[in-house]
Amino acid sequence: MEGSSNTVQSIVVYVTVPNREAGLESVYLWEGKINTDPEELLIIKTRQSLLGALTEHVKANHEYDVPEVIALPITGGSPQYLEWLKNSTRD
Repeated sequence: MEGSSNTVQSIVVYVTVPNREAGLESVYLWEGKINTDPEELLIIKTRQSLLGALTEHVKANHEYDVPEVIALPITGGSPQYLEWLKNSTRD
């Protein structure tokens, strides 16, 4: 994914420790054609209140017309880590 380094660096105001997994292959239907392309996966941890702003930021700075942005709830975890996550992201 071209530009992913810039995307990762530009989102740190919204998140803590984005994890970047390279070497993935995606198979998808786009504009009536099945495509297979190398991609990278970002796992981004942030507050629910920042999801809208983060999504808009990714859309504005990503090379894809429709970048994948999905949200999964954090249903538990180390209390110390969750407190650090809260304190490390802006309100």
